[in-house]
Amino acid sequence: MLKALFLTMLTLALVKSQDTEETITYTQCTDGYEWDPVRQQCKDIDECDIVPDACKGGMKCVNHYGGYLCLPKTAQIIVNNEQPQQETPAAEAVGAAANAAAASGATPGSVAASGMAATGVMPGGGFVASAAAEVQTGRNNFVIRRNPADLQRIPSNPSHRIQCATGYEQSEHNVCQDIDECTAGTHNCRADQVCINLRGSFACQCPPGYQKRGEQCVDIDECTIPPYCHQRCVNTPGSFYCQCSPGFQLAANNYTCVDINECDASNQCAQQCYNILGSFICQCNQGYELSSDRLNCEDIDECRTSSYLCQYQCVNEPGKFSCMCPQGYQVVRSRTCQDINECETTNECREDEMCWNYHGGFRCYPRNPCQDPYVLTSENRCVCPVSNAVCRELPQSIVYKYMSIRSDRSVPSDIFQIQATTIYANTINTFRIKSGNENGEFYLRQTSPVSAMLVLVKSLSGPREYIVDLEMLTVNSLGTFRTSSVLRLTIIVGPFAF
Repeated sequence: MLKALFLTMLTLALVKSQDTEETITYTQCTDGYEWDPVRQQCKDIDECDIVPDACKGGMKCVNHYGGYLCLPKTAQIIVNNEQPQQETPAAEAVGAAANAAAASGATPGSVAASGMAATGVMPGGGFVASAAAEVQTGRNNFVIRRNPADLQRIPSNPSHRIQCATGYEQSEHNVCQDIDECTAGTHNCRADQVCINLRGSFACQCPPGYQKRGEQCVDIDECTIPPYCHQRCVNTPGSFYCQCSPGFQLAANNYTCVDINECDASNQCAQQCYNILGSFICQCNQGYELSSDRLNCEDIDECRTSSYLCQYQCVNEPGKFSCMCPQGYQVVRSRTCQDINECETTNECREDEMCWNYHGGFRCYPRNPCQDPYVLTSENRCVCPVSNAVCRELPQSIVYKYMSIRSDRSVPSDIFQIQATTIYANTINTFRIKSGNENGEFYLRQTSPVSAMLVLVKSLSGPREYIVDLEMLTVNSLGTFRTSSVLRLTIIVGPFAF
C-alpha cells in the first residue's frame, strides 16, 4: 500500500515538473541563429549575405542552418529516392568538411568541401554538393554529386522533393523561394495596417501618417512635431494641412506663408509704405518724422535735437542738415572739420620767408633766423664761430623748430622730444627750460643721458604763440670742458580744439 502511494506521488511530481518546463519561453538563440520578434522563434542567419568574401579560392558560399558551406561553383543538389548504399555518420561528414575548409580558403565559422562529398542543409531545406566524382548518400537519402558533363543541369523530376523552411516553397526549378504572404493573402495584418513582405516572413506596418500603438494604428499628430507649418498647423486623420494668419496667404508649397502686400493695393502713406504681419506702416525719409495721423511726414530740426551732430556749427535744411566749419577749416565726412594747409595751396609769404601751417591758419617765418654773431650752417641751424670771442659766453648753436597744437589739449601730455646730435665721450648732459616758461605751462623731463621730453602741464587756449628755449648743457667728467646748445621751439596754439 505504501509502495503504491509513493509511486503515485512520484508520478504527479514528474508531471508537474514537465508542465512547468513547457511554459518557459526562450528568446535567446544559439550561434548562427537570431530571434525573430514577428514569428516569435529563432531564425537562421544568412552568413553568405552578411560576411564579406566568406569563401576563398573561387569557392561559392551556401548558407546552412547555423552556419554556411564553401563549395566549388560546379556543385549541384540532387535528390535520390533509392535506399542508401553507404551510410556515413554525421560526425564523419562534418569532420571531413571541416578538414577541407583549410585547403579551400574558407573563412572561420564556415564549412568547405573539396575533393570529397559533404552534406548540409541549405536555406529552405535543400542540400549542397561537393566536387567529388563518386556518390555518397546520407541518412536522409540525399545524394551529393558533381556532373562534369552538364554543369548547369537541374533535376526536373517532379518526384524529387526538397524540404524548405517556413516562409519558403519549392519552385519549378527545385529551389526554395520566398512566399509573398502579402500577395497570397496569407498574412494576418489588420485592416488598418499595410503588409510588407520579408524574406521567409512578412511584417505589418501602419500606413503613412499613422503609428503603431499596441496592436492598433493611431494617427500621428504632425502638428506636435515642428517645424511642419510656417504659422498654423491643422491635424487631420493620417495627414495635416497648414493655415496662415490674417494678412498672409499660403505659398505654392502649402507650407510657407507669404505676406499680402497692402502697399501695392492701396498706399496711403505720404512717403514710404512697409508691410508688417498682415498690415502696413508708414515711414518717412531721413530728416522727416510721422505726423499725428501716422500717414504724413514733417521735417525734423536735427540741429535742435543734438549738439553733437556737427563739430563746429549745424545748419538745418528741409529734410536734412549741414555742417559748417570756421575759416581755415574744411568739412570732411559731412560733419568733421579739418585744417586747411594754406602752405600747400595759397599763402602770402615772401621768397625769403618760409610758410608754417598750424591748426586754423598759417604763419611766415624768415628762412634765415640767425642773428649776429650766429651764422646759418644748415636749415634752421645757427652756429656761433669759435674764433669770435663773444661766442665763448653764448650757446654754441641754436636750432629753430616749429610745432602746432590744438586748443584745450588734455594735460599732462608729451608734446616734443629733444635729443643730442653729437655725443662726446666721458661727458654729462643736463637739460633745462632756459626761457619762455614764465607761467609754468611746460616741464622738461630727462628721459636718457642724451634726450629729454617737453611735457605740457597746463591747458592752453588759442590762438596764441609760445617761444620756448630748451638748453642742453654738456660737461666732461673732469670739469675742464663745458658747452651748451639751445633748441628754440615755437609753439602755435590753434583757435579750436579740432
